[in-house]
Amino acid sequence: MQTKLADFIRNSPQGQEADAILRSCVHCGFCLATCPTYQILGDELDSPRGRIYLMKQMLEGQLVTQKTQLHLDRCLTCRACETTCPSGVRYGALVDISRGIIEKQVKRNLGSAVLRYTLRKILPNPLLFNALLKAGQIVRPFLPQRFKRKIPVKPVPASAWPAEQHARKMLVLDGCVQPTLAPSINAATARVLNSLGISLIKAENAGCCGAVTFHLNAQQDGLDYMRRNIDAWWPFVEQKAIEAIVMTASGCGVTVKEYGHLLSHDANYAEKAANISALTKDISEVLLLETENLQELAKSRLELNQTKLSFHSPCTLQHGMKIRGVVERILMAVGFELTIVPNAHLCCGSAGTYSILQPELSQQLLKNKVIALESGKPAQVATANIGCLMHLQNGTSIPVKHWIELLDERLTRHKV
Repeated sequence: MQTKLADFIRNSPQGQEADAILRSCVHCGFCLATCPTYQILGDELDSPRGRIYLMKQMLEGQLVTQKTQLHLDRCLTCRACETTCPSGVRYGALVDISRGIIEKQVKRNLGSAVLRYTLRKILPNPLLFNALLKAGQIVRPFLPQRFKRKIPVKPVPASAWPAEQHARKMLVLDGCVQPTLAPSINAATARVLNSLGISLIKAENAGCCGAVTFHLNAQQDGLDYMRRNIDAWWPFVEQKAIEAIVMTASGCGVTVKEYGHLLSHDANYAEKAANISALTKDISEVLLLETENLQELAKSRLELNQTKLSFHSPCTLQHGMKIRGVVERILMAVGFELTIVPNAHLCCGSAGTYSILQPELSQQLLKNKVIALESGKPAQVATANIGCLMHLQNGTSIPVKHWIELLDERLTRHKV
């Protein structure tokens, strides 16, 4: 694709990156086949190829309207198009650059602006989010059903976190909403790693990964969250006290793995960010190397009945981090039977704050995903991201859990 970027961005680092991405697109249209919004709406401007044309026009200095903003807002940033693209177009990075620009050029209506501001102030703040959720849970029984289902019930309290006792240590990111909605996930991760001779530890002052704020187009605020986490983790990295930084939410994982890219032009943080990204591992990447040990633990503690599961692979796992088939391999290795999930590459509609900002599209995607997951008649649904977990549970009566919790149950249950 030939380009001629406008003066306002041509010589900036973002402009140079955007130009290279645009020039890599060959208009082939393979992306249309895997774009969830195009499949629902049938409008090319709601496909990656159509959005690329809109972004190109904006970056070349043409007039930008709310129509362009609408089509970019409708994008889930699921990055299924990147998996499909034969030319390696880095569509997600282009969307981030373009959304940051359009946010400054096109004024949102008051309702949209207030909602987005509220989301980026509440969700990354665990204390505020926890307080508001508890208030919602108190009034939940008195609400109409359509509102009641949007407020999660009280989570099962996290069970014991093993004491730090092993020479091998890894850091874990608590994140922002996961400690409130599902504190059992990281506790289960700590127990699984403990059984393998690895202590899982937390760093004080580490918090939200920055994804929520960044993808709501308050990009500088998002980068500040990233810098705070780097500051919190750096003493452990500098002292070589840890082997890895473990992510149990794939939405956080894909972001932290991109810290090096996102902060590459920050002289004070570029090198540290690159080191942090290199150390970051999804929990599945850590456990894949321990598969044989997991099998032995499972055999010694549990009769391997074939519990039937459907696994929903989040977009951030399979398209963002390019981790495919790894969780499935681990689950099958310890005795779970996995169903076949049709169209497993498609998004469930959670996509960070998308389910709040684009409820109609999100609900259609949820309906389609639940039909696919339930088609194999599983006893449970497993996933790898807190957002997907909560979203899917709103659409099905089948229990939905993080896969690490199911693995923990299998490994730590008493021998039968």
